[in-house]
Amino acid sequence: MSKPLSLPFDPIARADELWKQRWGSVPSMGAITSIMRAQQILLGQVDAVVKPYGLTFARYEALVLLTFSKSGELPMSKIGERLMVHPTSVTNTVDRLVRARLVDKRPNPNDGRGTLASITAKGREVVDSATRDLMAMDFGLGVYDAEECGEIFAMLRPLRVASGDFQE
Repeated sequence: MSKPLSLPFDPIARADELWKQRWGSVPSMGAITSIMRAQQILLGQVDAVVKPYGLTFARYEALVLLTFSKSGELPMSKIGERLMVHPTSVTNTVDRLVRARLVDKRPNPNDGRGTLASITAKGREVVDSATRDLMAMDFGLGVYDAEECGEIFAMLRPLRVASGDFQE
C-alpha cells in the first residue's frame, strides 16, 4: 500500500478556520480532530510493527499486561479492567492469543465462574521481540523528546480522570 500524497495545507487547520466562519471559535474541535488523527497515525504505525508477530496493538497490550503480573496470569475480568475494555473485547483478544499459542486459558480456582489467562513461553518470546521493535521506533512518537512525551501524558491525564478511568 502506497503512502497518500501530502496535502499542500493542513486540513485540520483549514477545517478550524471554516468552523470559525460558520459557528464561531471552538478550539476543542481542532484539538479533538488532531487527537483523533494522531491516534489513527500511531495505531497504524504500531500495528505495522506488531503485525509480523501475528499481533494487533490490543493483543500486544494484553500480552504486556500478563508479563507485568507476578505469576504471568490474570483473571479475564482484571484484564478488561486494566486495559479499560469491554469483556467481549477481552474474550476476543485472549481467544486470538490462545489460537496463536501465546496465551493459555483455564478455570479460575478462586472464582467458579471466572477464567484465568496465562502467558506461554512463546508469548513471552513474542512480547519481548515486539517490545524491542516498538521501542526502536519510539512507539511512533520519535518526533517528540522525553520531556515532550511527559507533557503529552500530563496534558491528557485530566481528561482520563474526568472520564472515570481512575481516581487521583
